Amino acid sequence: MAVFGVFGTKTENVASSAYYGLYALQHRGQASCGIVVNDDGVFRAYKDSGLVNEVFTHRLLKDLGLGQMALGNVRYGTSKTRDRVNAEPMLINHVKGKLAISHDGALVNYAEIRREFEMQGCIFHTANEVEVIACAITKERITAPSIEEAINRAMNKLKGGYSLMVMSPQKLIAVRDENGLHPLCYGVRDDGEYVISSESCALNTVGAKFVRDIEPGEIVVFTKEGVKSIRDHCGKKPERLCVFEYLYTARPDSNISDCSVHLARKRAGMFLAKAHPVEADVVIGAPDSGIDAAIGYAEESGIPYGLGLIKNKYIGRTFIDPGQNVREDKVKIKLNPVPETIKDKRVILVDDSIVRGTTCTRVVKLLRDAGAKEIHIRSSAPEFLNPCYYGTDIGSKDELIACKYNAEQMAKIFGADSVGFLPLEDVFKLGAPGTCKGYCAACFNGEYPTELPVEQVSKYEQKISDNKN
Repeated sequence: MAVFGVFGTKTENVASSAYYGLYALQHRGQASCGIVVNDDGVFRAYKDSGLVNEVFTHRLLKDLGLGQMALGNVRYGTSKTRDRVNAEPMLINHVKGKLAISHDGALVNYAEIRREFEMQGCIFHTANEVEVIACAITKERITAPSIEEAINRAMNKLKGGYSLMVMSPQKLIAVRDENGLHPLCYGVRDDGEYVISSESCALNTVGAKFVRDIEPGEIVVFTKEGVKSIRDHCGKKPERLCVFEYLYTARPDSNISDCSVHLARKRAGMFLAKAHPVEADVVIGAPDSGIDAAIGYAEESGIPYGLGLIKNKYIGRTFIDPGQNVREDKVKIKLNPVPETIKDKRVILVDDSIVRGTTCTRVVKLLRDAGAKEIHIRSSAPEFLNPCYYGTDIGSKDELIACKYNAEQMAKIFGADSVGFLPLEDVFKLGAPGTCKGYCAACFNGEYPTELPVEQVSKYEQKISDNKN
């Protein structure tokens, strides 16, 4: 998921800026998208399932009209939350006014908070966590002197990893959770407009210059008077940026915590070459997020890098597609081998990660059919051994291949000659030295920075699901 916002003091075509910003963030979510435009307190919105360029036609963007602020979102969905009703941003009308809200991430106490609110008489219409977040904020807004103070108070209740954006009639507010699990930054354009984004690559797309990352626990308020920072929640918990941002999620041309994602992935490839060397003729990368690590592996090992797989640019990321059949069907048309690079060669295939392991067998077969003599799979991430509760759609160890098989067994399953993973200790060296104070690698080592959903909560969610069915 990703959030994107524009704040200005003049009436301009902010919907168009939001469109291009979301287009640059499409890699973070392909299930749905939405844009809300604020024109002197009048909110106009449109959201739907689908890709940004499919949902927002020229006519729709024109209908959204001009304004001073815009808020946008791209979202990936689980098999249960892909429908239009769960798309963001969400519009809320309440006794103190109205707001639009959008988020990236997940709450570990979502079901607990939802149950509490429902027992107080609140009615929810979606399965989206952002509706619960909105309820927490609006309940606090009844007594709080401002929307930012309501958010400040609500953060005491919200637990998990989230980047949040809230738009009121006069303000645009950006929030990061206390651990800083998900990235969020802002920049400024020459015309004075502020741009807030999950990744810095989207700032460049709309001509904004990067100013800084929003700090863990920080609330940044954009108004006509300028930018205000509320730091009541800063420093309360250790910084734990999701290291999977560097390995997979983010675009390589983004910078997160003062570190180039491209260089972080190259470092991963170099560490991988040291940990799992093998005699080979060519190094290739699994497009797109494995390419940077493959380049690093080639540079460190001295084995030439080659273009071995071509990706169909019109097929999205299979990792964030719900349902195994969908992922496998997309692999059939997503990748195509380059025989001239791999025929009669010993090939090292560098991928960004091996999570479910379901596509590896098909990719190996593609390379075998194209004439590869040997295939050595190298993952620029450690073994994925634990569920993620902060936004990655992995809810059970049953889905993780590394929980069932070791590297040698995986090689036999995939039909590869060998499999190697990035050592766990190296994953903490990917960022530039002295930039980020710490990383969340719970998916690899099980060390979660927050409390986890309790069993009773899981049972409650199942009860809600059963009642709906």
